[in-house]
Amino acid sequence: MNKFLFALFFSSVTAFAQQTDVVDFLRIEALIRPDVVEKKIAGRFVATFEVLKETDSIFMDAVNIKIDEIKSKVFKISADEKKIWFVGKFEKEKTYVADFYYEMKPKQTLYFFGDEIWTQGQGKYTSHWLPSIDDVNDKIEFDLVLFAQADNAIIANGKLMDLGEIPEARHFDMKNPMSSYLVAFAIGDFNKKELVSNSGIPIELYYKPQDSLKVEPTYRYSKQIFDFLEREIGVAYPWQNYKQVPLRDFLYAGMENTTATFFSEAFVVDSIGFNDRNYVNVNAHELAHQWFGDMVTETANEDHWLQEGFATYYALLAERDIFGEDYYYWQLYQSAEQLKAMSDEGKGESLLNPKASSLTFYQKGAWALHILRERIGDEAFKTAIKNYLEKYKFKNVSTDDFLNEVKAVSQTDISDFEKDWLQQAAFKAEEAYQSLLKSSFIKKYFENAALRATPLADKKIQLKAALTFPNDFIGQEAVYQLAEEPLSETLPLYKIAFESNNLYVRQAVALSLQTIPKELQSEYENLLNDASYVTIETALYQLWMQFPEKRTEYLNKTKGIEGFQNKNIRQLWLALALLTDNYEMSEKENYLKELKNYTSTDYSFEIREKAFEYVNELQLWDLETLKNLVEATVHPTWRFAKSSKALMNSLLQNEKYHEQLRVLGRQVSEKAANYLNSTIKE
Repeated sequence: MNKFLFALFFSSVTAFAQQTDVVDFLRIEALIRPDVVEKKIAGRFVATFEVLKETDSIFMDAVNIKIDEIKSKVFKISADEKKIWFVGKFEKEKTYVADFYYEMKPKQTLYFFGDEIWTQGQGKYTSHWLPSIDDVNDKIEFDLVLFAQADNAIIANGKLMDLGEIPEARHFDMKNPMSSYLVAFAIGDFNKKELVSNSGIPIELYYKPQDSLKVEPTYRYSKQIFDFLEREIGVAYPWQNYKQVPLRDFLYAGMENTTATFFSEAFVVDSIGFNDRNYVNVNAHELAHQWFGDMVTETANEDHWLQEGFATYYALLAERDIFGEDYYYWQLYQSAEQLKAMSDEGKGESLLNPKASSLTFYQKGAWALHILRERIGDEAFKTAIKNYLEKYKFKNVSTDDFLNEVKAVSQTDISDFEKDWLQQAAFKAEEAYQSLLKSSFIKKYFENAALRATPLADKKIQLKAALTFPNDFIGQEAVYQLAEEPLSETLPLYKIAFESNNLYVRQAVALSLQTIPKELQSEYENLLNDASYVTIETALYQLWMQFPEKRTEYLNKTKGIEGFQNKNIRQLWLALALLTDNYEMSEKENYLKELKNYTSTDYSFEIREKAFEYVNELQLWDLETLKNLVEATVHPTWRFAKSSKALMNSLLQNEKYHEQLRVLGRQVSEKAANYLNSTIKE
C-alpha cells in the first residue's frame, strides 16, 4: 500500500468515527433536474464547510454517485459506492467550498409514480439522491433549485423565491439549519389552498385538481391545529412557512420534512370519509414534529422518544382541543391497553432502548409526558418545554437535556418518574389506570365494560341507559356486549341502538350483528344511508349475503358510491354485481374489466391491494392480473410488497398458475423478473 493510500485509509477511519469534530457543514446549495424517463437526477452541488481540526480528508454520504465535472480546484474530489471524498490539506478554522456536477439513479428514497416525483429520507437516506450527511448531528442550511415543467407544482423545504426568467426552475430558500434526513421535494399536478396562521405564518394545503371537493374535509381543522400548537407549546413556529401535500403510494402515514409535510393520499377524504378515516391526528403529529424533531433533533437512537413521543402527545392535545376531553382519554386508554398487553407478554421496552418498537417510542412516550405533566403541574411542564426548545433551538438534544430543564423549574423529585417511565421496560399499568380514572367518562366506560361477564338479564337496564342518547364509546361497548346473546332477548336493545342515530353506535351494530333477523331488516337496510363508508361496506355485504331476493335493490342503491381512496365500496360492488345472477348482464364485461384493471400500476397500492383480494377470491386471474401481481412484489411500500409476495407464493402452489407465472419473466420489469425467477427456483 503506497503512502497516499495509507494516509487516505487512516484518515477515512478517523473521519468515520469523529467527523463531527473535524468539520461543520454550513450550507448546501443544489440545482436538481429530475429525469422521469431514466428515473434519475442530474444537478450541480455546492457545499460550504468549516474545518474544525486540521485534516487531509473529509467525506459526504452519497450512494452510487457519478461526478461529471468538478469546479473546485483547491482539493481533490472523488467518489466510491457510498461516499464522496474531499482530499487535500484542510486547515483549522478555515472555510472551504466543494462545487461539482453530478448524477444519481437512486434505488430508494427518490420515487417516480406516474406524474408524481417525491422523496422520503427518513432516518439517513437522503444521500441516495443528494450528497449530504447521514449523521443527524450535523445540521445544515439547504437551499434547492428544482426543475420541472412550468405547469407542475414543486414543493420543497423553505420559501419559494421569485421564479425569475426560467419558469421551469424553482428556487427554495431556507434560513435555518436542519438534519439531512429532513430535506425533501415533491413534484406533481397539484393545486393549493392558502391560509395564514394567527401568528402570520403562510400555510399551503396542496391537492390534486380532481380532489378539489375534498380539500375542506381533508384539511379540516388545519388552522385550528396550527394555532393551538403554537399556543400550547409556547414557542413560535420556527420556520418560514408550512406546506402539506398528499402523495400517491407514500411509504408512511406522513413525514415531517422541514416546512413540508408529505402524507399518504389515503387520508384525502370527503365529508363521509372524514367520519371514519380523517387526517387530523397525522396532521397534528407531523406539525408537532416541526418543533420536536426538526427544530430540536435527537442526538442518538435512545433519544428517539424526544421526537415521536412528543409529537404523539402534542397531537393528542390538539385532538382534545378539537374533539373534547372524552376523546383524549379514550385514545390514552386505547394505547394503555396495547402497552399493557405487550408488557404482560414480557415484551415491554424501555423508552431509552434504541431498538424499541414504534408502540414504545410513540405511545409510551406520549404516556410518559402525560404522567410527567400530572406530577409536576401544568405551569412547570409548559415552562420546561419552552425553556428546552429555546435553549436547544436548531441543535441536537438528549433525554438528559430535556430532564435537566424539567428539574430546573420544578420542585418535584422526578427520579421515580425517570425509573418508572423512561428506564423500566414494563408498562406502569396501575398508575396509568389511576390517571384515566380522573376522567368521569372513563369511569362510566369502565362501569359498563365491567358488565361483560354479567348475564344479560341482569344488565338490561344499564345497557338500555347506555344506548339512550349514547356516548360514542360507551354506546359501542353496549352494542358489542349484545353480540353473543340470543337475538330474542336483544331485539329491543338493538332497536334502541338503531334509533339512537349515533353514527358509531350504528356502525358497531353493522360490524357485530352477524345474523340479521327479519325484525331488524328494515333498520339494518337503513345503514346504507349512514355517513360512514365502513358502515356502508359492511351493510352492503351482509344484506347481499342474507337477503338474496333483494340483491338487485341493494346494488342499485349503492351503485355510484366509491368509498375511501382505495375504492373499498366500488370494488365490493363490482364483485357483488359480477356474482349476482341476471344483474345488468350487458354491463358485466365492463364490470369485470374495471375490477381487474384496478390491479394495474396505473393505480395506487391501496387500490391494487384490495383489487388483488377480489381477483383472488373470485379466481379472475389472467395474464394481465398475474403480471400486475408480479410487479407488486417489488413495490417500494414493503407492506404491499409483502402481501403481494405471499399471494404470489400461494398461486405458485397451483400447477395452472405456476406454469403461467413461470413464463412471465420477459414480460415484466427486470426487478420483478429477478424476484419471480428467484422465487420459482426456490
